Amino acid sequence: MAWIETIPDDQWSGALGELYEEVVDKHYGRVDEIMAIHSLNPRALRAHASLYESAMAGTKGLRKVERELIALVVSLENQCHY
Repeated sequence: MAWIETIPDDQWSGALGELYEEVVDKHYGRVDEIMAIHSLNPRALRAHASLYESAMAGTKGLRKVERELIALVVSLENQCHY
């Protein structure tokens, strides 16, 4: 659970609502907390989504499975859902 105030997924509208499909976790049907913490600032959410996409798909030095494993280990260490 995020300690930072967030806007619930079902109340996203305007600029924030436009980002919903981009950041919703299609497997779980919700926005992950790491993204939801930006819900009060859609510009920051867009920047975070772009950074995440670049980190997970734009690095030629690591295969996708290696990037996913790194993200998994970091999430486990931080005791957060991955």
